[in-house]
Amino acid sequence: MLVKRWGRCLSLLTCSVGAPVLSIGIHPRSCTGFSQEPVTETNSPSCSSPSGDQVELLQIYSVLSWNLSLYFLLKMSLHCFLHREGIVVLGINRAYGKNALSRNLIKMLSKAVDSLKSDKKVRTIIIRSEVPGIFCAGADLKERAKMSSSEVGPFVSKIRAVINDIANLPVPTIAAIDGLALGGGLELALACDIRVAASSAKMGLVETKLAIIPGGGGTQRLPRAIGMSLAKELIFSARVLDGHEAKAVGLISHVLEQNQEGDAAYRKALDLAREFLPQGPVAMRVAKLAINQGMEVDLITGLAIEEACYAQTIPTKDRLEGLLAFKEKRPPRYKGE
Repeated sequence: MLVKRWGRCLSLLTCSVGAPVLSIGIHPRSCTGFSQEPVTETNSPSCSSPSGDQVELLQIYSVLSWNLSLYFLLKMSLHCFLHREGIVVLGINRAYGKNALSRNLIKMLSKAVDSLKSDKKVRTIIIRSEVPGIFCAGADLKERAKMSSSEVGPFVSKIRAVINDIANLPVPTIAAIDGLALGGGLELALACDIRVAASSAKMGLVETKLAIIPGGGGTQRLPRAIGMSLAKELIFSARVLDGHEAKAVGLISHVLEQNQEGDAAYRKALDLAREFLPQGPVAMRVAKLAINQGMEVDLITGLAIEEACYAQTIPTKDRLEGLLAFKEKRPPRYKGE
């Protein structure tokens, strides 16, 4: 594909799992003021101009003085932005299906998570939607209706496995909920360490309306987040909460009034991610591990887990750098070593 008036196209990159995921034209000037050219789609990855939504995102990063170092596309339903700072943004962009969890989207999420989990440069991961008013509507019911009974179970298992992989990512994860998050969409958010939402967002595990139950971890993670009794009430009633109601029951950490751009939760997630950056990378990973494992056991065992995790930080170069920086009254320069 020929793209006019655009700078040199980056060569095709490959994820650690071996799937081609990147091909994009980068304008040699600043992120603002891009001219748009007609683009003909092909089935193979090729160089292309960013869409209007992508340009808007790049302009946001430019305003924030962020240095965008990598941008790759996973078949257009899942976008991933990686900054030199180590903040990764996974943006779901399946507007025609309200970001529903289709076979293809689950496959792409799986590849993205596999690639990110072993990358030491990644410091925080944000999961958001690029579709206004929607986070994720849950399972793709149109696709589900075409499955045989023997196909449904294995596919739900795949969804559960991918959501578990997100929950087990070693770095902090933030779900930015700027719209509808129902069923599997809320289960995706529940797998993240922190959830922030706009006041206008709608959240609920509504599977009982369809004579099924949550299958992506909802029956286990919702009670852990808000307590057993209230979780049962919400699942039994298939009730949908707005942002303020979700904050009141402890489902989310922050609620924001929606802005004109429709990305208030996303902007808050970016603020939180930036707040995490100065801390020691090894310490962040080990702290998450200690908390996650400790929550599954009794207190005495949990304290033993904490002791073992603390021991992992003692021989690190970052710990020594932290002490030296304190002594020299300067910000530490951590390297994740």
